[in-house]
Amino acid sequence: MMRYDRQTILPDIGKEGQAKLKNASVLIVGVGGLGSPIALYLTAAGIGTLGIADGDRVSLTNLQRQVLYTEGGLDETKVICAREKLLSLNSEVTINAYPYNLTAENAEEIIDLYDIVVDGCDNFATRYLINDTCVKLGKPYVYGAIYGWEGQVSVFNHKSGKNYRDLFPDEQAMMSMPSPGKGVIGVTPAITGSVEATEVIKLICGAGNLLDGKLWSIDLLTLQSNIISL
Repeated sequence: MMRYDRQTILPDIGKEGQAKLKNASVLIVGVGGLGSPIALYLTAAGIGTLGIADGDRVSLTNLQRQVLYTEGGLDETKVICAREKLLSLNSEVTINAYPYNLTAENAEEIIDLYDIVVDGCDNFATRYLINDTCVKLGKPYVYGAIYGWEGQVSVFNHKSGKNYRDLFPDEQAMMSMPSPGKGVIGVTPAITGSVEATEVIKLICGAGNLLDGKLWSIDLLTLQSNIISL
């Protein structure tokens, strides 16, 4: 338990909470800008089983924000590089790597294996797929999204029953929206992904107030942060 001493001395976690973390299983869909800090902090916290799903390879433009990867991993499969890095951080965690994207054909089979699903993806189609599969299987969905200097996080399909479609009910309208562009400062996914990881730990340990039925947002240019009810 010495490894986790700094968090088990917190009354909201303790040895009981650490045992809950060890027994928990979490799936991260996408291990890019958001998925990198999520995976690192959940692995460091001692999650028992972590699934990482992503069909991409490491590219040079990833390195500005995707802190799981290095120049030595260029052109390699992301989840293979990520698994190696995460196990070097904490060999006690079971890391299941899925070197392909989540699709309508495999989503239910994969998500059914995990207690919680965390959003590390970058497109509306995958988020609707995650949401609808989690609703069907009764799994909590920790949502996160970024753009430029802005990020947002919520917890869906938990006690309030709110889900991604309560935030964005018109799927066709969202899918037809023009691309907002790929510009982003590296710390935006770091901060947003860290908040997502925090919500996962709180959810597992029963600590604090979750963003269940609420949307947290931050603008890093102004450091203005808000929480609204859905």
